Amino acid sequence: MFNFLPAIDRYIFKLVIVPMLGVFAIAASLLTLDKMLRLLDFVAVEGGPVGVVFKMLATMIPEYASLAIPLGLLLGILLAFRKLATSSELDVFRAVGMSYGRLLRVPYMIALALMALNVAIVFFIQPISRYTYERLEYELRSGALGASIKVGEFTTLGDQMALRIDESEDDGRQLNGIFARVGSDDGQVLSISARQGAFLATEDNPDTIILRLNDGTIVQDNGTATPRVLTFTRHDLPIDLPAMERFRARGDETREFILPELLQIGWSREQPSDVRDASQASFNFRLVEVVMMALMPLLAVALGIPPKRSTSALGVFLSIVMVVAYHKVNQYGEDIATLGRVDPILALWGPFLVFAALILWMYWRVAFVPGGQAIGALETWFGKLVARISRIFRRKRRRRYPNSDAEAMPAE
Repeated sequence: MFNFLPAIDRYIFKLVIVPMLGVFAIAASLLTLDKMLRLLDFVAVEGGPVGVVFKMLATMIPEYASLAIPLGLLLGILLAFRKLATSSELDVFRAVGMSYGRLLRVPYMIALALMALNVAIVFFIQPISRYTYERLEYELRSGALGASIKVGEFTTLGDQMALRIDESEDDGRQLNGIFARVGSDDGQVLSISARQGAFLATEDNPDTIILRLNDGTIVQDNGTATPRVLTFTRHDLPIDLPAMERFRARGDETREFILPELLQIGWSREQPSDVRDASQASFNFRLVEVVMMALMPLLAVALGIPPKRSTSALGVFLSIVMVVAYHKVNQYGEDIATLGRVDPILALWGPFLVFAALILWMYWRVAFVPGGQAIGALETWFGKLVARISRIFRRKRRRRYPNSDAEAMPAE
């Protein structure tokens, strides 16, 4: 597939792509599972069908992808260069005259491709998917009858009807243990119980649906001493759907604007100042998140190469902390810029310049200073901390097992 690349580039590509895809899968799975649990609880409370959960999760994939792509890119490159460094292959490449810039050729090709993908996600796909998620949530809270009847509870439909369902199967298509109480203007009350039932749509009137009941009994109370009792094999009960307001149009929130809309609204003198500030803040937030990906390969090299004769994983941990912290700083910058307290360019591009300067300095230390380490002081402190913790555990184990041969003191 990549035979046009030199052998060294194909080798680095394989080292980067495997952990990168692994991080994508792990990050997306963790985010999806966490959201799935909350959505299942939410849908259960609202009495909606399980299928809505997967529709709502699908609309969240672009948002999760925009977070997982930079993290996967960083860790993929970092783990690749860490493997090269710990196996001494990096020393061989450097000895034959390959600079870090040459070794980063393929990582930057991957980074540019992922940047283009992330631009499409954050500026076009994510706003639409976010609006779709809000619409599904609104419909679940207020809307369709199939998503509003709760199993095991009485649900009031209109002014004169109450319905209870004991069990729902096949994603709400099959209902078991049905009881309905229907009143009328003349004072007549129908108490209906059925073994099974299902909701059916009507073609002539979209505001009415049919509850088709099977194998049940109707008790008709006319106010007389002896109510009438009827049994049926099949009975159709018409139900008027509750009136629903239409969901709002897209664009009620700034994060639902796509790129052309952000540019048009954010710099239009016809818009109120608060709308312009919110649009400019959202545009700059998305842009700095994408542009920062161009510095991920440099950060990966700076943190992925441990000191000589060391296998410390401090750089891996620190890289995740830095990326997450920078993302949170950007979110805070977007919030205060949206409120108009700080100019969006200062609130978002200021932290970017500070973070970029830090990354460039760290890369320069590793790439151009002989024996230089970007986090050498932290590595030394971390090594001492690990050694001290290890001594504490050894002393505790020696007290607990004083006669253990594995923990015995060496003979003098």
